[in-house]
Amino acid sequence: MKNYFKRITPEPIWHLIREARDGLARIPELPAAYLHPWRRQSIRNLNTLRDHYRGERCFIIGNGPSLRQTDMSKLRNEVTFGMNRFYLAFPEMGFATTYFVLVNDLVIEQSQDEVLALDMPKFICWRSRRFFKPDFDPASHNLNFLYTTGTSPHFQGNAAGRLWEGATVTFITLQLAFHMGFSQVILVGVDHNYVTKGKPHMPITSEGDDPNHFHPNYFGKGFTWNLPDLETSEIAYQMARQAYESNGRQVLDATVGGKLTVFPKVDYDSLF
Repeated sequence: MKNYFKRITPEPIWHLIREARDGLARIPELPAAYLHPWRRQSIRNLNTLRDHYRGERCFIIGNGPSLRQTDMSKLRNEVTFGMNRFYLAFPEMGFATTYFVLVNDLVIEQSQDEVLALDMPKFICWRSRRFFKPDFDPASHNLNFLYTTGTSPHFQGNAAGRLWEGATVTFITLQLAFHMGFSQVILVGVDHNYVTKGKPHMPITSEGDDPNHFHPNYFGKGFTWNLPDLETSEIAYQMARQAYESNGRQVLDATVGGKLTVFPKVDYDSLF
């Protein structure tokens, strides 16, 4: 029945219906997403960072196997964003990223102690507040909450508002970097390729070493994670490219051997 009505309904009308439905679904979480003390503090912190890096460049570091072929030492003095469990690379790198971003519920739930131990400013999804006790103090852990959702695709230039997740933490980080004012964002280790196949978003539990990321223990044995949705991610990346370029900025892809084709490619070593 749904497919029938979708076929006979003009696309602009169907879009309005979809937006209205998504808006109604978010109503229960809206007050807390903007008025809860944790979020109010996060919004203040985000407003302080607005355009803080105007005209500068940064690196968003993915977690693909290509990082094993990338000289990470070159990033020591750059502004960098790590994501999900990239902190596993810190000991070998000898330094930590400038910022850290996580939005996947399963990753946050299983890694929260390790994440909270990180010193740099961290950004996690507002949904994950349920993993913390009421007396938890985000400020003492340099933790900020982003209001992210999986509905109503769009690119948000103001990270204090609602951010579409685009099926990848990299898209959230691209929106965050835009908010901070970076004129050039360079992707590294965003391989956009997974050995493990299956239905997008389906949760699975690893039975051995992780072949999809730079570290065998990234999603190692016993870790539950969601299979990727590369198609939705590409839609999100197209939005990011358009947003950056329409504002006179750029996103470059310096991933060694990466499969992503949305952004202009650049040789990693040539950037230094």
